[in-house]
Amino acid sequence: MAMMTYLDAARAALAEEMRRDPTVWAVGEDLGRGGVFSQYRGLVEEFGPERISDAPISEAAILGAAVGAAMMGTRPVVEMRFSDFALCAVDELVNQAAKARYMFGGQTRVPLVVREPMGMWRSSAAQHSQSLEAWYAHIPGLVVVCPSTPADNKALLKAAIRSDDPVVYLEHKHLWPLEGEVPDGDHVLPFGQAAIVTPGSDLTIVSWSAQVHVCADAVATLARQGVKAELIDLRTLWPWDKETVLASAARTGRLLIVHEAVQAGGFGAEIAATAAEHITARIRRLGAPRAPIGYAPPLEDAVRVQAPAIVAAALGLVNGRQLG
Repeated sequence: MAMMTYLDAARAALAEEMRRDPTVWAVGEDLGRGGVFSQYRGLVEEFGPERISDAPISEAAILGAAVGAAMMGTRPVVEMRFSDFALCAVDELVNQAAKARYMFGGQTRVPLVVREPMGMWRSSAAQHSQSLEAWYAHIPGLVVVCPSTPADNKALLKAAIRSDDPVVYLEHKHLWPLEGEVPDGDHVLPFGQAAIVTPGSDLTIVSWSAQVHVCADAVATLARQGVKAELIDLRTLWPWDKETVLASAARTGRLLIVHEAVQAGGFGAEIAATAAEHITARIRRLGAPRAPIGYAPPLEDAVRVQAPAIVAAALGLVNGRQLG
C-alpha cells in the first residue's frame, strides 16, 4: 500500500497505462503545463507532446478528433477541464462515440475515456460546479464512473482506459487533495461493483463520488444515536450494482439515496424506482434543489446536501415519520 491523493492516484494510473500500452494517449487544453488542476503534471516530460497532446480551445474538436482516433485503434484519454464544458461536445459524445459500435454492426469500437471534473468546488459558480452524471447514465452505449477514493480513482481509471466502450469518467474536484491508501501493483476494479463502506442493519444509504464522505459523517452521527446505517458507495453509475443495493435495502427495510446533483431527474430516482419494483422498503432520495449554484459561499451552501439533512432524512425513515 502507498499513501496517495485522489489526484495523484489518477495520474499514476494514466502513467502506468501509457507505459503498458503505447496506444494510450491524452489530449486536452493545457495538458502540456500539467492541466488545470495539475492532474497531468510531469507526464509530458516522460511521454512527450505526441502522447500528452495540447489542443485548441474547442471541446467539440477535441472530442471529435478523439472519437476518430479511437475508432482507428488508439485509446485516447480526453480531458474536458470541467464537466460543464463537456456539453460543448455533447454531439460528439452522445451521437457519435456512444452509438458507433451499434451503428457499424460491431465492426468498430470506441475505446475512449472522457475525464470530466465535476461538482461544487470553492465558489466555482453555476457554470463550473454541476454534477451531470444522470445525463450520461441515460445514454445507451456509455459507461459512467464516479470514484470517491484515491484507491478507486486509480483502479477505475485503469479499467476505463482498458475498456472497449466509451467511458464518462467523473472525478469530483473537491476530492483532489483527499489522501488514502492505494494498493500496490496493477490493481483494477470491474465496473458495476459497489463497495459497502460501513455495514449496518437499520437502513441503507446509497451514494457516490464526494457525497459518500458526507454520508459517512452522517452515518457516524447516526451511530451515536443508536442507528446502524449501511453505507454503499456505488462507484459506477452505469452499470450500477443493483444486486448489492437491493439485497441491503431488502434486509434493512429502508433505503435512502443521496447525491449532490439536482434531485429532479437525478440518478437517485432510477435507484428508487428499481427498488420499488423489486423489494418492499421505505424509500427516500435526497438531492440538491433545482436551482443554479451560486458563487457566494452562503448561496453555495444553500444547495449543498449536508450531513444534518442526511441524518434527518435517515431518522425520518427509521422512525416512520411522514417525509416532506
